[in-house]
Amino acid sequence: MARLAVLLAALLWGTTGTAASFSSQLSPLAIGAFAMGVGGLLQALRARRQIRRDLARLLAMKGLLWLGVLAIAIYPLAFYSAMHLAGVAIGTVIAIASAPFFALLIESFFGHQPPISRRWLVSMVLGVAGVMLLMEPGELSHAPLQQQGPRLAGMLLGLLAGLTYALYSWVARRLMDRGVQSASAMGSLFGLGALLLIPSLLITGEHLFSGVNNLLVIGYMALVPMFIGYLAYGFGLRHVNASKATLLTLFEPLVAALLAVSVVGERLSLAGCLGMGLIMACLLLQAREPGA
Repeated sequence: MARLAVLLAALLWGTTGTAASFSSQLSPLAIGAFAMGVGGLLQALRARRQIRRDLARLLAMKGLLWLGVLAIAIYPLAFYSAMHLAGVAIGTVIAIASAPFFALLIESFFGHQPPISRRWLVSMVLGVAGVMLLMEPGELSHAPLQQQGPRLAGMLLGLLAGLTYALYSWVARRLMDRGVQSASAMGSLFGLGALLLIPSLLITGEHLFSGVNNLLVIGYMALVPMFIGYLAYGFGLRHVNASKATLLTLFEPLVAALLAVSVVGERLSLAGCLGMGLIMACLLLQAREPGA
């Protein structure tokens, strides 16, 4: 059930690229800050009673809490900037494919990583290879010299996004391990993260509320992928450690690719089809992995 909750979250997150394509006026930074910010406030509002009950525990771990809050605030800015500078495919792939590695490193460094199974290693290799194959060949072509600097910066920001994603997932799981309820952990982390993200809209939020189409896009992004998606992810993290959860979210680019083909009208290459098959193999292996 926990793995299904993480997969549901990844499915909903996989719709964000297609949804954003219906509002080309909006800055990717504005979409990310608004969706994550409003979604975070909704989580905090929903969990207000649980947060009140767990307040003493949260204050006792305020250093850990603020580490997760900073990671949440940085993640959408790094992720959407990576897509803008390095291209959608490369930015997304680097962020999502690097997250399981960073989660494993964080858990190993802090001594909370259970023994790594052969099944986990095989599924990680299959999943990362599959995500890489989903990239369009044109995205890997050599860019003109004047574009190499921005592309390199975008790739580094993609790594930062992967690191912060793994970090806030690990923090949320640690809070839960120390007796904080799932809703309290996610609500406090994302609620405080929202307070850092929303002010950035003063700079990036031009056209955010201009037109029904824009309102529908940002409303969907905030309510469905960021609010409902992270509720499901928080439930899953209660029973699945961060390294396994981030590996399961490799389902996200698979969903994004399918929607790009069926809704946006993009074509998927033979390599992309193979990549989808490898990701499905990764997820099937994970479904049979013993509990976290």
